[in-house]
Order: sequence, then structure tokens, then C-alpha cells
Amino acid sequence: MEIVSRMYVKAREMGKRLSKGQTMTEYALILAAVAIVVFATYELMGQDIGSMVNKIDSTLTSS
Repeated sequence: MEIVSRMYVKAREMGKRLSKGQTMTEYALILAAVAIVVFATYELMGQDIGSMVNKIDSTLTSS
């Protein structure tokens, strides 16, 4: 009976380790998705944002 209880404890510990790895993988996937969205937004609006910053800069400089 002691062998069975030791095996049960080891199996529970292994399950906890696997769930930590799963969580880390989920965070990595979320981070990758956010990076893709940021990159796509920058590609679509990069020039617009640059011109807007230049307008603000020139307005502040001339004031």
C-alpha cells in the first residue's frame, strides 16, 4: 500500500509541474499575439503616426 501512495504523490507532483509549463506556454502565446497586433498596427499606421508627431513638434516649436 505504501508503494501505491508514493506513486500517487509522485503523479500529483508531476501534474503540478506540467500545469506550470502549460501556463508559461499560454503566456508566451498571448505575448506573441500582442506582438503581432502591435506590428500590424505599426505597419498600417506608421506613416500617419510619424506625420502626426511631426505636426505636434512643429506646432510646439513655433509656439
